[in-house]
Amino acid sequence: MSTDTPGIDPLEALRAPRDPACDVFLTGPVFLDIIFTGLDSAPVRGTESWARGMGSSPGGVANMATALARLGLHTSLAAAFGDDHYGEYCWDALEQGEGIDLSMSHTVPGWHSPVTVSMAYEGERTMVSHGHEAPAPVPDAGTGSRAGATGTGTSTGTTETGTSTGPAAPLFPQCPPRARAAIASLAPGRSEPWVATAARGGALVFGDVGWDETGRWDLDALPDLAHCEAFLPNAEEAMRYTRTDCPRAAAHALAERVPLAVVTLGAEGAYAVDGRTGAAAAVPAIEVEALDPTGAGDVFVAGFVTGTLADWPLADRLAFAGLTAALSVQEFGGSLSAPGWAEIAAWWQLIRTCDRQDPAALERYAFLDDLLPATARAWPLRRAVPTIGFRQ
Repeated sequence: MSTDTPGIDPLEALRAPRDPACDVFLTGPVFLDIIFTGLDSAPVRGTESWARGMGSSPGGVANMATALARLGLHTSLAAAFGDDHYGEYCWDALEQGEGIDLSMSHTVPGWHSPVTVSMAYEGERTMVSHGHEAPAPVPDAGTGSRAGATGTGTSTGTTETGTSTGPAAPLFPQCPPRARAAIASLAPGRSEPWVATAARGGALVFGDVGWDETGRWDLDALPDLAHCEAFLPNAEEAMRYTRTDCPRAAAHALAERVPLAVVTLGAEGAYAVDGRTGAAAAVPAIEVEALDPTGAGDVFVAGFVTGTLADWPLADRLAFAGLTAALSVQEFGGSLSAPGWAEIAAWWQLIRTCDRQDPAALERYAFLDDLLPATARAWPLRRAVPTIGFRQ
């Protein structure tokens, strides 16, 4: 991310003294992502392939958390971190580099960080991952911190079963922080008690979902869907869950189950239906040359959450989410590629100076005029490419 991102708070006009300190809460596993780009083709068995580019960054749920924070939302993340160098790097990158609140997170002694190696080529990606599920924190053991770091708690060890103990184990998931919104990863047959607690506390819950490995594609098997304000599957997932053959029909069917159904359509954009009013909106995708699609879905959700919390019209939310996702695929890596307001402002400045622009297409993004500064840095912006362990 560029270091001179304009200090834009998309919720500034809505903030009140008694509002939650946290805008968005989320939880999940943090991976160390190592990304190779510039591969002309898939690696061939028995040969060595050299990539023209490489980067490393926190991945997994960190992709979404970073995208939210770069859009100016106060973001709180509850996650387990390994007590290895990878875990330390990810913690510092998120807390110090992105300003994400990790007070609900903790370091697990003796547990190593999950790792994903991603190879981007031909507009797609192939990933190889390794890791073990993190031991559950001991409830009511105090607020979280890094092992050995100064803060509100310190790690004291593990039990014979590997469960983290001592004051570093966070209150989560029993007591998620009060927040404007929460992002939940829905899975068949799994209910997370914190989701209902967050919804009862006033948070708007945005439900994300992955491929149903059971093959049942049963909405009733997603118990936390009942607590969601919005559900955001892709087109294939939406059609399978609703037994329809059209993404738009699927969105309308989903809007009978949740207040807001948003279906991403890949290169065709996105379609959303407001179940309360029946209103629908469609926004085409922005054509870009994609370098790496890693994390684009997370960035889309972050953009849509931002627009929803800012109370923008539905079509503006979709357009903004699609724009942030389009900007992200032009860079490599998940959290590395999440755009901030500097990138958005530079794109908007550039696109209005290009010849033969469709006036109707420009009008679709005119709402950016009220958000962005009058001048912006020249496009394209250059981001720093982090690696692990540069010595000062």
